[in-house]
Amino acid sequence: MTWKVLLTDGLEENGKEILRAKAQVTDQPGITAEELLKVAGEYDAIIVRGRTKVIPAVFDAAANLKVVGRAGVGVDNIDLAAAKSHNVTVVNSPIATTLAVAELAIGLMFAVAREIPRADAGMKNTKWLKKELEGIELNGKTLGVIGFGRIGVATAQRAAAMGMKIIAFDPQLSASEITSRGGEPVMLDDLFARSDFITLHTPLTNDTRGIINAASFAKMKDGVRIICAARGGVIDEAALLDALNSGKVAAAGLDVFATEPPGESALASHPRVVATPHIGAQTVEAQVRAAADIATEVLAALNGETLRWRVA
Repeated sequence: MTWKVLLTDGLEENGKEILRAKAQVTDQPGITAEELLKVAGEYDAIIVRGRTKVIPAVFDAAANLKVVGRAGVGVDNIDLAAAKSHNVTVVNSPIATTLAVAELAIGLMFAVAREIPRADAGMKNTKWLKKELEGIELNGKTLGVIGFGRIGVATAQRAAAMGMKIIAFDPQLSASEITSRGGEPVMLDDLFARSDFITLHTPLTNDTRGIINAASFAKMKDGVRIICAARGGVIDEAALLDALNSGKVAAAGLDVFATEPPGESALASHPRVVATPHIGAQTVEAQVRAAADIATEVLAALNGETLRWRVA
């Protein structure tokens, strides 16, 4: 039997080659929601990135569907309850993009600490802003990490190498597990109170939606800097904008937004926000790893083999 696999958001060539050795592959990057509903019933597997929304109607239309694969970490664009009710397996590739996202988080820390984008923009407009651009050093600062899984730990390790003190909050981990991973375990309010920088590395769930909000900002140090390369929605964006305007938050580095793309956004265009278009996983190396990981995991699911990264 030859499996039929649909790619809706593209995949690196190495992943396609792995799939083609065992399956018939249809590559339709940019397929619309309406088009997906029309063709979903033809496929045993669908592999998506973050763009495609695998909603209940897709599962209803896909009588032969056995597995949905997410080339990346977050699966908030896949309705897991609908997958379960239709007996469809959902897998992802959570390890492949760890280093890429962690490095971007560190890059955003440097950018907001030293106002690198503003300095660059000034130079390109023949402005010598030297006296206006007095930043701060990362060395000696306390970094609060919300979510101490693979990416949170990888970010913390790199920050610690630069002399930052690491405190961490993760309700899914015991204090001893956080300690063994290189962080000082703290409660969330303590993290807010002590951190000079806060970086978020959590999925978007009912528990994490708006985990940083107006009440959170009130508990933070004046001049705190916020980094988010996790998921849009974990920060209350209106509250962050207010905190930036009041000076409570000195700066923010944001790779994700509640609505993507955000369009005309007072937050993304704020002079003390460094904004990037959800590029955390966008490195050559990460995309090659993600393609190989999701291709092999989807084939394993189709063939009833042991899975490494089953989500549902």
